[in-house]
Amino acid sequence: VGPVRAPLLSIKTELNIPLLLLTVVAMATRMWRLEYPNSVVFDEMHFGRFASMYIRKTFFFDVHPPLGKLIIAFGAYLGDFNGNFTWERIGADYPSAVPVWYLRLFPALFGSLLVPLTYQTTVELGYNHWTAALAGGMVLFENSLVTQSRFLLIDSFLLFFILATLLCLLKFWRLKHSPFSLSWWAWLAGTGAMLACACSVKYVGVFTVLLVGGMIFHELWNLIGDKRLSVVRAHDLTSHFLARAGLLAVLPVVLYLLLFHLHMELANRSGPHDEMMTSAFQATLEGGLSRITKSQPVSIAYGSQITLRHTHGMFLGRPCWLHSHLATYPVRYHDNRGSSAQQQVTCYSFKDINNWWIVKDPGRTTVYVDDPPKLIHHGDIIQLVHGTSSRALNSHNVAAPLSPYSQEVTCYIDYNISLPAQNLWRVELVDGADEGDTWKSIQSHIRLVHVNTSAALKVQREQNNFLVSKPVLIVFCTTVDQADVVGNDEETFNQATYEDTMDDQPLMGFLGMFAELQWKMLSTNKELQQEHKYSSSPGEWPLMERGVAYWLHPRTNAQIHFMGNPVVWWSGVVGILGYLALLGVLLVRRRRACFDMDDESWQRYILTGELVLGGWVLHYVPFFLMERTLFLHHYLPALVFKILLLAVMVENIHTHVLRWPVHRNVFSALCAVWVTCIYLSYRKFAPLTYGNSDLSADEVTDLKWLDSWDLLIQVL
Repeated sequence: VGPVRAPLLSIKTELNIPLLLLTVVAMATRMWRLEYPNSVVFDEMHFGRFASMYIRKTFFFDVHPPLGKLIIAFGAYLGDFNGNFTWERIGADYPSAVPVWYLRLFPALFGSLLVPLTYQTTVELGYNHWTAALAGGMVLFENSLVTQSRFLLIDSFLLFFILATLLCLLKFWRLKHSPFSLSWWAWLAGTGAMLACACSVKYVGVFTVLLVGGMIFHELWNLIGDKRLSVVRAHDLTSHFLARAGLLAVLPVVLYLLLFHLHMELANRSGPHDEMMTSAFQATLEGGLSRITKSQPVSIAYGSQITLRHTHGMFLGRPCWLHSHLATYPVRYHDNRGSSAQQQVTCYSFKDINNWWIVKDPGRTTVYVDDPPKLIHHGDIIQLVHGTSSRALNSHNVAAPLSPYSQEVTCYIDYNISLPAQNLWRVELVDGADEGDTWKSIQSHIRLVHVNTSAALKVQREQNNFLVSKPVLIVFCTTVDQADVVGNDEETFNQATYEDTMDDQPLMGFLGMFAELQWKMLSTNKELQQEHKYSSSPGEWPLMERGVAYWLHPRTNAQIHFMGNPVVWWSGVVGILGYLALLGVLLVRRRRACFDMDDESWQRYILTGELVLGGWVLHYVPFFLMERTLFLHHYLPALVFKILLLAVMVENIHTHVLRWPVHRNVFSALCAVWVTCIYLSYRKFAPLTYGNSDLSADEVTDLKWLDSWDLLIQVL
């Protein structure tokens, strides 16, 4: 008998039973009766509408980056959704044509995968599989995470990518002794890609960028002090820096840009949100403004008929155009100040025939366009004649209606009194214009400066009851360099023949559109300050003092209320305090040369503080600085870090604090009781998580553990 040859290929398979069980149960809890309720739940009203617009390739505006909405739209595409549902209100029933299961599929899938991701992250931190199972179990039976995963919402995507970033980073660090290997490059690139995805779902991902950036800076600082990198091998340090810069900075930026490019390709048709953007942006969309302006001249000439839109401001959610009408200012205002009683000039939030003005050459009496046209340049003096009333835009030393410190703007009426016309305006092109630059339709942002007083036309963000239709007022401001003094021509008409028209001009490229979207998203996000019954402050989040009503059955007390598992939330606070207390004790004892942990355990404990406690701080504390309306679900990223910290604290107490076996046995028994309470608490509040139980008024009251919880009770 000849020698037995070894097999050429050997495959080793390991089955992690706890991880498999956690994953299966997570899928079950998130996917169970996913199509229930068959009606719009909370912010499904918004994200469902965005999915519809993607399907119809219609442009829309939202304060969040596009990745989460793109994933939801992909689910809608898989379900053959035609986009023909209006998403008008919370509680509206879905018709059979809406594939509810497919729309909710990916949020539920990503929410399910958060459980095994938590398990793996805990293992990569260096803790045992029991601790990892505890962390995964708390995420599994955390009611708020279940609720947020079961509906057409984007938070489960955000949480998945944040935790995936940590996992990739830890995997990368595990290979520090094999730098520049294929696996090393793969996990570093994975970290950068997951960072990009987190930032592309919500801007909260920026806090994860700060966390990872701080950790990488700390790592590089340690590399600089590594004496193994001798002068001869100094290029290794440069290589380490360039690798991290390329894959943790450049790669995320490129992916972020690509996702926005995909967003603009899929939503490139004119829609109801066009007016949120500047005229140049709107003119790039198919249909809408581009159809109106495509044949109009590129440059503004004396005699052109134009409409002037305020470039940056949104008032009552709409843009506004320079406007006048035959109504005049009252002789006296409410504070008994006198006016000129001349024709009102306002900024009107709707397109109207009274928005049209004629650009007149002050040196001529005619208002037609020459052939060839006499173009207007930066610094030229013009008059603006109102199209329907034929009166010129004017200002004078009379206080404005809403501000005695600004000048009144009118269309001049000659009352044959000692109030002469002052109707000359200097055109100043914004954005670094030079003398000789031409005023271009749509593209040029201009400032109109009154020649007599050197003050600029400005929009006042207030209304008054003496104005016709209550449009927004125009006033003067002595400070020229402000956003509210900038406008642009939107529509231009004249009868002269031009060699160049809008058909020949690319108005805005991708990077310009991207920059405008970013600015608009950030500024609008900051302005979300409207009051809401279920809004809450960050100080109320750690103890879950308020939840959010998501849905209520129209005929029973069955309801979905966003709230967490009280045992998990309240225990998490103990975990944070416990970590800090133990850290303080260990630092004092190490100062006294009492080493309760070996070096490996100590380094792991410090890393846990830097990465996990630091993650909780970075994803929680910044909300105290925000002035926008906030809800409990904004705490979810911090909650995941808090759960991780709580789980690892259990192992640290069991291993490094309790020395005697009997103490450890008692602690293990108490932990078993505590874990049981977590499960029982999940089951108790499950009716509010799934909304599938017709609760009586007494049953709802029984679930109200805190008086501040606003659970809903209907009078049946």
